[in-house]
Amino acid sequence: MTVLGPRALNRATLARQHLLERTTAPVEEVVAHLCGLQAQEPQEPFTGLWSRLYAFTPDRLDRALTERHVVRTHLMRRTVHLVTADDALAWRARHDAMLRQRVLATYRHELAGIDLDELGAAGWAVMADRRPRTMAELVDAVQDRWPGPPRRALGELLVAALVPIVQLPPRGLWRTKSGVRNLPLATWLGRDVTPLPGSDEDREVHAGDDPVGQQLVRRYLAAHGPAATADIRAWSGVAGLPAAVRALRDELVTFRDERGRVLLDLPDAPRPSPDTPAPVRFLPAFDNAILGYQDRSRIIDDAHLGLSVAGLRAVLVDGRVAATWTTDDRRLLVTPLRSLSAPEREAVREEGHDLATFLDQGIDRVDIAAVRAAIG
Repeated sequence: MTVLGPRALNRATLARQHLLERTTAPVEEVVAHLCGLQAQEPQEPFTGLWSRLYAFTPDRLDRALTERHVVRTHLMRRTVHLVTADDALAWRARHDAMLRQRVLATYRHELAGIDLDELGAAGWAVMADRRPRTMAELVDAVQDRWPGPPRRALGELLVAALVPIVQLPPRGLWRTKSGVRNLPLATWLGRDVTPLPGSDEDREVHAGDDPVGQQLVRRYLAAHGPAATADIRAWSGVAGLPAAVRALRDELVTFRDERGRVLLDLPDAPRPSPDTPAPVRFLPAFDNAILGYQDRSRIIDDAHLGLSVAGLRAVLVDGRVAATWTTDDRRLLVTPLRSLSAPEREAVREEGHDLATFLDQGIDRVDIAAVRAAIG
């Protein structure tokens, strides 16, 4: 079995993430290809798309959100993502069990004994009037029947798990600060969430063909492969995908990484030469290219893994995380995680100036600081 080293895996990831070469595809198509963009920080996806699309302007994402082609919703790993309307409707039911389990794991004691179906029905009844509500307003409407749990726990259970919710614009629009107003996905999109196949007693679809799970696996590999099953689970948060992987094995190709893990991939997906040049790219906080794996060694050193979950923005140099970046006082500040050569520093400055133009915050210089210590 062919062994793929970290550099080969890195170039495959960059190619599929549109980080080797920007794409001219429409915003909705790119969001779909990437299987969504993590978006709990509402402004970060704009930088993620700028680094992946030629001539990207913020109004393109704004239109996708206001025209309801793209939505903000809790999905993979119980994290707010930007996903296409079609994917939100098709994938939500397959994530329901995980979403419930993750909220209950966070508030195990506070939510003990709650009848989830009863609470979910009450939440749906409140939202039936089609009026957008904040989480606090939704909790206000049901708390007389469930006065025991903390308001935060009750609210997260409702909006992140029991009622498929979309966070409405202007939340997530360019340079817009707005609180979260919620509406059911089906109400906002005028279409129902696609139910899982099978009986009510088998909604988790741990057996059988699992067609939605198969779609998730294919789509993940198209955007992140080659990857191990542990990577698929880490990205999605969904535990019940082994049946989908088994059903697809005959149409997938396999490799090994240098640790001996079996990696799955689509046969015709791009796997560029490890020697392919990789341009400098500025990534937003919580970017897919870093967080989409259980083993992130293809793109970031172990010593710096902490930045990927701490909300720090990363700079890719030769395809790997080599710096972080921030903006303040008319300055874009790059802080290297290793020594950069003179050509690398020049490439970082050039891309940084282009990013500063895009951000349009009055930034008039790009500074490169001293090397920062490990962020493990």
